[in-house]
Amino acid sequence: MTAIEFNYQLTSLQKYMEVFARQLTGNEDDAKDLTQETYVKALIYRDKFVNNSNLKAWVYTIMKNIFINNYRRNKKAKTIIDQTDNLYFLNSYVEERHFSPESMMAAKELQAGIDALDKDFRRAFDMYNDGYKYKEIADDLGLTIGTVKSRIFYSRKKLMESLKEYDPA
Repeated sequence: MTAIEFNYQLTSLQKYMEVFARQLTGNEDDAKDLTQETYVKALIYRDKFVNNSNLKAWVYTIMKNIFINNYRRNKKAKTIIDQTDNLYFLNSYVEERHFSPESMMAAKELQAGIDALDKDFRRAFDMYNDGYKYKEIADDLGLTIGTVKSRIFYSRKKLMESLKEYDPA
């Protein structure tokens, strides 16, 4: 297979690769990065591809391996070595935080602003900030998605009004 044929067949797989990457990563930006990295590897190792075999499977394997390697690399980066005599590996991520008195005061005022929200609005806002999706919040509270979005919007608006002194503009 010539380089032009290979490149043409590879680019014809783009939409399939993007869907597969989204399934692996669960994130649009990470999926685009993974797709691009897969293209680069496929082009670099084009000579390893066996003619008349399944190009799609070959590219999917490259993508899956890149994803697994990145996952392992990220997990390893979060591993800490305990400096005791036994040198245990701990799989916990410790983030050093140094809070200034100003940031602690701002956090207290932000929490007070959140606590001052109407109970129904605060519940939707808290769930959204905890990572729940609109649909999950709507199902949990027995509301429509539009009502959930509205409550979150008005909660943000009220918080911004109550915390104008922190506006950088």
